[in-house]
Amino acid sequence: MKNWLNNYFGFTKREYNGLLALMAILLLISVLPYVYGQYFVKPNFVSLEEQAALKQLVLVNQQQPNYYHQVRSEIEGEDSEVKSTTSLFKFDPNKINAEGWQKLGLSVKQAQSILNYRNKGGKFYKAEDLQKMYTITPSKYEALLPYIEIDNAGFANKFEKKTYPEKAPYAKKELAVIEINRADTLQLDEIKGVGAAFARRIVKYRDKLGGFYKKEQLMEVYGLDSIKFAEIKGQVKIDESNIKKININTAEFDDLKNHPYLKYKQINAIVQYRKQHGKFNSIDDLKKVVILTPQIIQNLAPYLKF
Repeated sequence: MKNWLNNYFGFTKREYNGLLALMAILLLISVLPYVYGQYFVKPNFVSLEEQAALKQLVLVNQQQPNYYHQVRSEIEGEDSEVKSTTSLFKFDPNKINAEGWQKLGLSVKQAQSILNYRNKGGKFYKAEDLQKMYTITPSKYEALLPYIEIDNAGFANKFEKKTYPEKAPYAKKELAVIEINRADTLQLDEIKGVGAAFARRIVKYRDKLGGFYKKEQLMEVYGLDSIKFAEIKGQVKIDESNIKKININTAEFDDLKNHPYLKYKQINAIVQYRKQHGKFNSIDDLKKVVILTPQIIQNLAPYLKF
């Protein structure tokens, strides 16, 4: 066989050995189920007593087809109508006890279910509420309906229309006008449209500036845009006498470094110019510091003294 495979298929010795191994594995797989069933699976023997019991069950099922259904209904309590003596009488579903429900034709389980509903705070306000109990079938409800009498005296308040005192006419609150150079965060919070967050930002920026000399400076506060400014500008006023001014001839680098209108290079240029050329006599002398633009000088002017 080896020579035949070599002649017709050109198998090498290694391929030939692999083919033999594959055939052996396939043979083992085909035989394994029979061997396993024969030697490893134990037969399931049924005793004579069990065989007799099974025959008895089959015989009962043939003679009484509904026997097992009746037994199951009795065990699980599914029988919605008690076949014992039933008597109908006037009753209040909010007061009747378990024995009373059973006399009306309900099972023990059905009666207990209704009592559990009442114990959890459930009430029957009208006869139709009894339909909410899933344990009572529609036919049983129709039978009980003419005998339901509910004492509504205890529930009168539930259906009374509640009356509420008339609301006082709304008085429009006058808008506060706040002087922003002296106001604290609580006072600024009174401005409609500001809120606690903006109040803190305004105070923080004001302290860096030394105060506001015009309302438009509020738009330099982080997050306060032109729309917000238009909303609040009528509620603020400015007293320029409350602005803290800096003596430009004695101020050192640390005195100027936190001012929003100056950068480090500009502060250093001011200090060095003053050391080289002497004191500044007026705002015009600042124009001699090349690094300061006219706009910066104009912004700084309200905060400087000479």
